[in-house]
Amino acid sequence: MNENLFASFIAPTILGLPATVLIILFPPLLIPTSKYLINNRLITTQQWLIKLTSKQMMTMHNTKGRTWSLMLVSLIIFIATTNLLGLLPHSFTPTTQLSMNLAMAIPLWAGALIMGFRSKIKNALAHFLPQGTPTPLIPMLVIIETISLLIQPMALAVRLTANITAGHLLMHLIGSATLAMSTINLPSTLIIFTILILLTILEIAVALIQAYVFTLLVSLYLHDNT
Repeated sequence: MNENLFASFIAPTILGLPATVLIILFPPLLIPTSKYLINNRLITTQQWLIKLTSKQMMTMHNTKGRTWSLMLVSLIIFIATTNLLGLLPHSFTPTTQLSMNLAMAIPLWAGALIMGFRSKIKNALAHFLPQGTPTPLIPMLVIIETISLLIQPMALAVRLTANITAGHLLMHLIGSATLAMSTINLPSTLIIFTILILLTILEIAVALIQAYVFTLLVSLYLHDNT
């Protein structure tokens, strides 16, 4: 109970060296691969899920946008596996760090934006000034649209960080309450423990949904610029 509430969000170290890079590189090792002509059920299910997700995200894109399919599929797999591994006890979740989420969001947003300015500069500039805008409002609308454009990667990163962090804090608080009540009132402990199990199931869903939302928004930014 005296443990720091935010201790689980501190980047771990090994012999005084930061271990964040090793943790980030660990999830891809859990993705199974097959060297055989006939795959087992796990590989088949994995490939079906990847094809389903890729088809849903890439349907609205043209040929140029579909060149990002491998990157977007890799992104959603990485975020999902990182979020799920972070639910394990005494583990560290890199996606709770705003700096890491910004490091993912800014390059992808900037790449989509640069592609839009290179291929469709007129359409890209048209977003700053909606058609039919009264002349006195033009300067204000240009400023507002510019701010809304620049804030997109920050919104991506903050959304992912806030949702994952809030879930971890809630699980930590309810887990601490369960441990404290175990020596006081057994029926109350069972009720709180049931809530903790339900919350864990919810957090598994949130981990997958947030990975999908992050990737889908990047895909929408790409669609607007291709």
